[in-house]
Amino acid sequence: MGKPTGFIEYLREVAAETTPLDRIHNWDEFHLPMPEENLRTQGARCMDCGTPFCHTGTIISGMASGCPINNLIPEWNDLVYRGLWKDALDRLHKTNNFPEFTGRVCPAPCEGSCVLGIHNPPVTIKNIEYSIAEKGWQEGWITPNPPSNRTGKKVAVIGSGPAGLAAAAQLNTAGHWVTVYERADRPGGLLMYGIPNMKLDKEDVVMRRLNVLEAEGVTIVCNTEIGKDLPVETLLKEFDAIVLCTGATKPRDLPTDGRDLKGIHFAMDFLTANTKAVLDGHESDQFISAAGKDVVIIGGGDTGTDCVGTSLRHGCNSVTQLEIMPKPPLTRAANNPWPEWPKVYKVDYGQEEAAAKFGDDPRGYLTTATRFEGDENGHVKAIHTVQVEWAKNDKGQFIPQHVPGTEKVVHAQLILLAMGFLGPEQPLLEALGLDRDARSNVKADEQTYTTSLPGVFAAGDCRRGQSLVVWALNEGRGAARECDRYLMKHTDLP
Repeated sequence: MGKPTGFIEYLREVAAETTPLDRIHNWDEFHLPMPEENLRTQGARCMDCGTPFCHTGTIISGMASGCPINNLIPEWNDLVYRGLWKDALDRLHKTNNFPEFTGRVCPAPCEGSCVLGIHNPPVTIKNIEYSIAEKGWQEGWITPNPPSNRTGKKVAVIGSGPAGLAAAAQLNTAGHWVTVYERADRPGGLLMYGIPNMKLDKEDVVMRRLNVLEAEGVTIVCNTEIGKDLPVETLLKEFDAIVLCTGATKPRDLPTDGRDLKGIHFAMDFLTANTKAVLDGHESDQFISAAGKDVVIIGGGDTGTDCVGTSLRHGCNSVTQLEIMPKPPLTRAANNPWPEWPKVYKVDYGQEEAAAKFGDDPRGYLTTATRFEGDENGHVKAIHTVQVEWAKNDKGQFIPQHVPGTEKVVHAQLILLAMGFLGPEQPLLEALGLDRDARSNVKADEQTYTTSLPGVFAAGDCRRGQSLVVWALNEGRGAARECDRYLMKHTDLP
């Protein structure tokens, strides 16, 4: 490394952010750029550690340890330290089609497995990745690079989320004619409508990259749902191969008393409608507003956090977030050793904003809803909760059990269900006659991404279940490689 003793000499520094009480009044990204000299210093903290676990992408205890797309992290950290930004961008693009996306929204499993992180705060890998990408755009280094030759093969990619876009980018690089179909009015899938604008800007960041893809020859068709607006039979007839990247968009429900009351919504319905309203300039009122309401969010994770941040920007009266799991420890538990993903207590941007406005972290742990209470107009007015403890049942499985005497009533006029997803929607899969696994995902080989229908591949959440954007990129790239092999009998794609 350029600075072998950098990890000893320099402390971890993260990018500054707009203050919570300021940023909740707009939908702008709130991360501020870090000066180049500071970034080079942070790159210098990367150790010559021999075995860099940061880019291994291994699954340990069911979670990612290291980067799932095997980013060459030590290499571009060193290049940043030496001021070789264009070389760093080239190394980054070798494994990551969209580093400006992951640099913003990835939870950074790479940092969780950083060797330096065993005893000190890890290298600020995510911020360096983001900065390399933004430097590339600012300097004009990222430009359309269409393939020099075309194979004449046509591939349809269903879904324009991260997996679909990664597959499309790679297949286009191989020279195939790629058409991406998206049922929404704007392309990007999860990147466009599933992640709020303050985390990932749509016009200046998402569309910036999509415009480059189109200039490289990728065709993106919106407002088209396969099986509804375009028959499956037409797709099978007109294309040489199909890559399914539809995501896992079937939300987990909470079937309890009062569920049919007005004012109870799935989190993604809330977030999607809001982002559309932001992009449309709030010219219509076709979104779910939290303004002036007491909001209760059931479920944690990124989606729950995004609901907190969005509700605050609407001007909610209060916000409460219920999590059925216990509060994580402040430091790694004995059964969560490095290089596993650290299951420790974190305060994300939404909770930080709620604490700044209302005085405390909005999360309540080991709590579940027992029923919803409505008013005389059929609108929710309260949620009844109880605390739980996790104990083994007669089969040896840990299940939540209600703790008597801990019942509570929380007033709420808006309740958002953010409890994850059960798998992909089924109509398209049924129309194609594809085999599914026990979780209703598309059954596709883990190495070749092939489904039960020859020439049809599956990648991303519709194959592996709800996961991270970076795993979607991994799968999209992998499916593209195997699709190219299917079409050409060999492949040069990584």
